[in-house]
Amino acid sequence: MSETVETTLENLDTALSGEAAAVVETAPAEPKIDELGRAYATGKRKNAIARVWIKPGSGTITVNGHDEKRYFARPVLRMIVRQPLVAAARDGQFDVIATVSGGGLSGQAGAVRHGLSKALTYYEPGLRGVLKSHGFLTRDSRVVERKKFGRAKARRSFQFSKR
Repeated sequence: MSETVETTLENLDTALSGEAAAVVETAPAEPKIDELGRAYATGKRKNAIARVWIKPGSGTITVNGHDEKRYFARPVLRMIVRQPLVAAARDGQFDVIATVSGGGLSGQAGAVRHGLSKALTYYEPGLRGVLKSHGFLTRDSRVVERKKFGRAKARRSFQFSKR
């Protein structure tokens, strides 16, 4: 038993010595940019799906062919869409073109934010740490619960009456 322990300790010593230990260096991630100089990503939130393209420009955001202020009329929704650009200190440097389908305006704004964050990491892989720490790269998987039979809604029961 003691011989096995000694050989295991010797193996550990040789494995931990400078000769046997090799440090594996990973190459920095390459940007994923198409021939037109754009980065593309898909974002999702609730039932909304957004296809987002970014390219260097004046900072205009176009959603389904409309200006951001016309499509997302509420300031909160516009703030949600711009959050990744502000966090990465790239506001006003990229033109964003998005097509969104499904869901409501709140879900669509979240989908554009998710897609924009992913597209920024594809264009500049160095921004991944900043965007991930703010939680913009995580897909929010919460969706509406389905209605069950024998219930008024997903969980609500009908009013109980004894007579």
